[in-house]
Amino acid sequence: MDMSGWTDAHNHLQDQRLGDAVPLIAAMKASGVTRCVVNATCQDDWSAVANLAVRDPDFILPAYGIHPWKAHTATAEGFEKLRELLRNDPRASIGECGLDRWITNPPLEVQRPVFLEQVRLAREMARPITIHCLKAWEPLFGCFAESPPPGRFLLHSFGGSIETARRLLPMGAYFSFSGYFLHARKSATLEVFRALPLDRILLESDAPDMLPPPEFITHPLPGDHHHPANLPAVGAALATALGIPAAKLADITRQNARECFGW
Repeated sequence: MDMSGWTDAHNHLQDQRLGDAVPLIAAMKASGVTRCVVNATCQDDWSAVANLAVRDPDFILPAYGIHPWKAHTATAEGFEKLRELLRNDPRASIGECGLDRWITNPPLEVQRPVFLEQVRLAREMARPITIHCLKAWEPLFGCFAESPPPGRFLLHSFGGSIETARRLLPMGAYFSFSGYFLHARKSATLEVFRALPLDRILLESDAPDMLPPPEFITHPLPGDHHHPANLPAVGAALATALGIPAAKLADITRQNARECFGW
């Protein structure tokens, strides 16, 4: 398979807001996306992610996890199922999981043990983990002090400071950029990505969320949902901001994704 295009390090192709994944995937491939990581958010969508990965194994890498917004749905049986999914597919990673103080329900005290269990499992099984962290950086470092992360992990749609990034880099962190950060009001985040090492930057759509500004939407969807085939336009814009050719950024982010997710 030609791997010279873009890699979408984080999306939710199983999300019902996007509808049938078949035409979405066809449009992604036509636009120049050659691989993606599809993240679950709770046990209820693990099977949908698994089915997508079975249907198109050269294109989709599955990630199974429990999002902090869904932490209250976690069960002991679910964690056993998660372990089984990872055992059955050596390509699978853990995600999306994390901590979020932007929301109040479920509260952080419910989110924290669910996140820690996934961190422990990632380390035990030597799998990368995709982390959602919003307004919860110190709690994240507290979790890592209690249970160190695996050697490779992704802070998806990273909106933290360069100081936060510099604390995470020695631990094995990668950082993915999403099109939402191209909005003018998010210029501080773009400056952070300019300061990050190029070998730790990934690119993601986070489809159907994190919609970029209108000028970077090549594939509009109803309801202001983000089509993952917008990724190459977002990548080209990030490349311009970083002062490098788009093709070079595609190569760099593809290699970084390969290193992070170990395919």
